[in-house]
Order: sequence, then structure tokens, then C-alpha cells
Amino acid sequence: MGDQNQEANGCNIEERFGIRIERRPSDSRLSDLGIRGWPKWGCPPGRFQLTFDAEETCYLVRGKVKVYPKGSSEYVEFGANDLVVLPKGLSCTWDVSIAVDKHYKFDH
Repeated sequence: MGDQNQEANGCNIEERFGIRIERRPSDSRLSDLGIRGWPKWGCPPGRFQLTFDAEETCYLVRGKVKVYPKGSSEYVEFGANDLVVLPKGLSCTWDVSIAVDKHYKFDH
């Protein structure tokens, strides 16, 4: 899949491997989404094999991650203050260099 970059509401949005990253969304955008009411999840640094059975939207409060789609040596990187949408069916490895603390929700 190709890379896409665009500006929306003054935010930088990137999409790669079907993963959509909105860099530093505004407080009003986060409030509109109700992110502070979403469940929280965290993990320490390390490598984790993950498969997403549903689309996940998450907002990283802290952390830094490189996501390698299964079978690829290329990655997409995101971290603290990024709003990320991970597509349903994505199998990948999360290479976490800084412990992650995130709010998340699944769209089934």
C-alpha cells in the first residue's frame, strides 16, 4: 500500500499499511471523540505479536511504537499524542521502545 499524507483540521494525517495516524490532534478533537472515557491499556518495552479482530482506534498518552505488518521488514512509527486507527485483520509485530499507555476502543 502506498503512503498518504494529508492535512485535516490543521492536523497531519498519515496512512500506511492501512494504519491511519493523526499526529497531535487538538484537545477539541479528542474531547469530541470522548477519548478520556475510553478504557486504558499499557505495555512495557518489548516485541509483541498482535492480530486485530476488529478495527481499533487508540490515542497514545505516552510511548513509542514501530509496527511491522506480518511478512514485512518495513514499519510505521507512532507515539505519544498520536491518534491511530488500526484496521481489522491486521497481523503485526509491535516493537515498543518506550512503554505505552493508551486509551482505546474497538469498532466491531
